[in-house]
Amino acid sequence: MSLERPAAYQAYLDQLTATEPTAGAFPMRSGAGDATAVAARLQELRDDLIALSHTVHANPELGFEERIAAAAVGELVGRHGYDIEVGVFGLDTAFRARAGTGRPRVAIIAEYDALPGIGHGCGHNIICAAGVGGFLAAAALVQEVAGSVVLIGTPAEEGGSGKELIARAGGFDEVDCAMMVHPAGSASAACVFLGMRQVEVSFQGLDAHASAFPYMGRNALDACVSAYSMISQLRQHMLPEDRIHGVITDGGDKPNIVPDHAAAMYFVRSLRVDTLVELTERMDAIFHGAAAGTGTVAHPRWDVNPLILPVRSNMALANRFVMAQAEWGKPMPLRAPVPSGSTDMGNVSVRVPSIHPKIAVAPRSVPMHTAEFAGHAVSPRADEGILDGAYGLAVTALDYLADEALRDDVASEFAAAGGVVDVVALDR
Repeated sequence: MSLERPAAYQAYLDQLTATEPTAGAFPMRSGAGDATAVAARLQELRDDLIALSHTVHANPELGFEERIAAAAVGELVGRHGYDIEVGVFGLDTAFRARAGTGRPRVAIIAEYDALPGIGHGCGHNIICAAGVGGFLAAAALVQEVAGSVVLIGTPAEEGGSGKELIARAGGFDEVDCAMMVHPAGSASAACVFLGMRQVEVSFQGLDAHASAFPYMGRNALDACVSAYSMISQLRQHMLPEDRIHGVITDGGDKPNIVPDHAAAMYFVRSLRVDTLVELTERMDAIFHGAAAGTGTVAHPRWDVNPLILPVRSNMALANRFVMAQAEWGKPMPLRAPVPSGSTDMGNVSVRVPSIHPKIAVAPRSVPMHTAEFAGHAVSPRADEGILDGAYGLAVTALDYLADEALRDDVASEFAAAGGVVDVVALDR
C-alpha cells in the first residue's frame, strides 16, 4: 500500500495562505539601500553561493560538528576579502565576520547543521548560503551608509540551541537588529514559530521474572505507556496552536523481565511563554500520576537544551523585507497564519529586534524535516531561493542602517512588545 499526503490538508493550507496580504498592500521602500547594486553584487556571487549550498548539503553534519560547513564559509568569505573568525563564542563551529564600523549594527545569521538520517531535510544549506550572500552583498555597500553588518554563524539549531549559547556568551550584546531566512514550501515575512521545551522522563520500577513472579515487580514500561496515553488525552484540551510530540526511548530489555526502567522524550510547544509554562505543569502532573498508578517513580528532566522562546517578529522590519521581495519580483505574504516549528531564533528575537522570513523553495505539500524536502533543498528552485533570501537580507539590512525613521519604528515596536526578556531567568 502506498502512502500519500492528505489532499484535504493541502486544500486547508491553500485556503489559509490565499487570504493573506501581499506586498502590494504596502508602500514601496523609502530606505537608502541600493537595490540595483545589491542585485548586481548577488549575480557576481551566484555561482559561489550555489556551490556553498551544495557543499554543505553534500556533507551533512550534526549540531556542534559542522566543521566542513564552517570551513567552506570561511574560505568563501575570506576569498571575497573579509576576515572571518571560526571558533568564536566558545563554540568550535561558530563563526563571525564584520564589515563597516560602529553602530547601528545589523546581524545576519547563518545556520548549517543537519538532521540525523535525512541530512538537510530542513534546508539549512540554503540558510547558510543565503546568509553569507546577504552579508557579502551588504558588506560591499556598507561604506555608503552608517554603521556595520556582521555575519554570525550559529551551530546546532536542530538540537543544542546554538543561538542561546552565543547570546549567553555576549554574541548579540552590541547588535541592534538580527535577521535570517529559512526555506519552506511557502513564503512569508513574519512566520509563527512556537516556543519549545524539551523533557526527558525516566521511570524507575522493580524488575522480576515476568512469568514466575510478576507480582514481585513494578513495571516501568507500564508507567511510560500510561503517560504516553494520558498525553494523547491532554491534546484535546490544549490550545489549537499547542503541540506535544514524543517517543519512547527505552522500553526495557527482554519480554520475560518486568522492566525496571523505561524512558521517553517529548517536545512541548506553545505560542506564548505563559501557556508553555502551563503545559509544563500539566505534563509534570501526568508523569507523576502515571508513576503513582503503577507503583513506580518518575524522574522528569526539563530543558536538557536551553528553553526555546516563540519568535517575536518585528513587523517594521518584516514590512521592509516584503517590500524588498516585491522589488526583486518575488512578492510574498506579510504573515503566515499557520504555526510552524520552533527555532532558537526566538531567543535572539527577545534580545534584539529580529525577523525570520521563509522563502519558498519546494511545493507546499512537501513538509520540512523529511528526506523529500532534503531533495528539494538542492533543486534549481532552491538555488534561486538562495538569491531570493540573500537579496531580502541585504536590502533590509542596508535600509535599516540608512533609514533613521525605520530604526525608530523598529525600536519602538520592540519596546512595546516587552523589550528585552531575561531568557536565563525563564530557564528552569
